[in-house]
Order: sequence, then structure tokens, then C-alpha cells
Amino acid sequence: MQDPLNCAAAVAIPEIKPPIMRKTIQRIASTLLISVFLLAMATIANGQAAEADSYLTKTAIPYRTSADSSVARMCVLDVYYPVGVKDFPTVVWFHGGGLTSGKREIPQRLTNQGIAVVAVDYRLSPHVKVVDCIDDAAAAVAWTFHNIQHYGGSADRIFVSGHSAGGYLTSMIGLDKKWLKKYEIDADAIAGLIPYSGHTITHFTVRKERGLESKQPIVDDMAPLYHVRRDAPPLLLITGDRELELLGRYEENAYMWRMMKVSGHQQTTLHELDGYNHGQMADPAHPLLLRFVRRHSRNPVP
Repeated sequence: MQDPLNCAAAVAIPEIKPPIMRKTIQRIASTLLISVFLLAMATIANGQAAEADSYLTKTAIPYRTSADSSVARMCVLDVYYPVGVKDFPTVVWFHGGGLTSGKREIPQRLTNQGIAVVAVDYRLSPHVKVVDCIDDAAAAVAWTFHNIQHYGGSADRIFVSGHSAGGYLTSMIGLDKKWLKKYEIDADAIAGLIPYSGHTITHFTVRKERGLESKQPIVDDMAPLYHVRRDAPPLLLITGDRELELLGRYEENAYMWRMMKVSGHQQTTLHELDGYNHGQMADPAHPLLLRFVRRHSRNPVP
């Protein structure tokens, strides 16, 4: 009869081999890593959600001073910016209106996007000449370079954009370096230019000042096309549908795109928004702007 005390000897006890132990440890480690990753993602998501709801707007800030009452009235801007964030990108936005009308605004689709928007008013023709409109635009961009860090933004991530007349102003101050040089800013410090359906030939309001018909095209030093150069900031050209656009605006921008490429500028892109006319194209263009800002910012926008 077998000794009960030795029954254990008759039971086969499986050996835990080192490979099985390694696999078990690896599974445990993987589970822990996944848990940590998911926790981190949840924390980031919560942080971004808080940022998306935390924005302030400072209004009617003067960006230049003068004894001229029209400067005090017209040369002001609004700053919309995220709170509690550092080194965010900024878009300086110029309204349209043919350089004769319009009012500063912060486009709705650019809000809650982790960026600041500087919405600018500028003096208008016929009360001033178009050169004064461009000078105001340059002064507003210079103000942004000198002041955006006080709001938490980065001077290395300033983009300039605008619709129609605002697109023309964007291209003029970004390509013709003399406008910003007056304010001791190098136009090449701009992170990117995003004109929406802007003139690239000499603006029709300039031609009107000279007594020319609005449909008589010219290209001189008041035309962005005149200032194509290979060392300009990255350039995103956006227009509406060529069959619906205003006065051949798509073809102007297509020629600008081609001449920038010919000049050696490799960071020029052109988008035509099918089905949208001149007035409609701004809203669907905003996601393209945001993608461009993310791509050309040193750190991705949330």
C-alpha cells in the first residue's frame, strides 16, 4: 500500500518554463502600457476640451496713433485668443469690400480652433488712397508681431489672410517687402499668406483712382503679381469656381500660382472651390486655412 504521505510524488506537477513566464510578463506589461496610454489620451482630450471653451476677445485696440480723427476711428483691431495656452498661432484677418467698404470681423469657423484671430479695420477709399489702406494693413501686422506675445501667442507663428480686398492686402504686404520694412518687420517673418480670392493684378480701386475702367487690367508695383519672388513666405491661394468668380479672379490667381513656381517658390498652392461664387467661397475656405496653419506651424495646432 502506497504511503499517503508520498501521494504528492505520484501527482505530476507541471514545470513553469521560462518562455511561458516571459510571455505572461509581456502580456501584463502590454496591458499596463495600453492603460497608461488611454489615460494619457483622456487627459489630453479633457485639456483640449477645456481650451476649446476658454477664449477671450479684446476689442477696438488702436494699432496706430495720429492726430487724424479717421485714424483713431478706423485703425483699430480685435484680438480673439485662447486662454491658458502658450505660443499659439495667430491669423491676422482683413475684411473684404473693394477697399471702399466693410467692417472687421472674426470668422466663426476660425473660432475654437486653438488659434488667435486678429480682425482688422483699415481706412477706406475714397477717403484715403489705396496706398493708405495697404499702409494700415502693414501697421496692423507689425502691431501683431510686437504684441501677440502679451496674449500668449508666438511671433514665429503669425499668418496673414483675408477675403477679396483683404486677400489683396494680404498679398501686397507679404510679397512687397517695403510695406512692413517701414515698421521694422521683415515680411519673410510671416509664417504664411492665405489670400482668399484677392486681386493679383493692380486692384480695380487703384485703377479707378487713375481714371481707368474697372475691366482694364494692368500690372505694376501696386499688383501682387509684380512682386513674385522665390523667397516669399508659404502662399496658399484660394478662389471660388472659375465660372462663378468675380472678374476672372480664378485666372488671376492661377497665373500668380504659375509665376511663383516659375520664380522658384515651391510652397505656393492653389485651390479652386467648385460651385462657390466670390461671395460664398470664404466659409468653405476656412478649413483649408486651418490645415495650412497646422502644416506650417512649428508645433501642430490641437
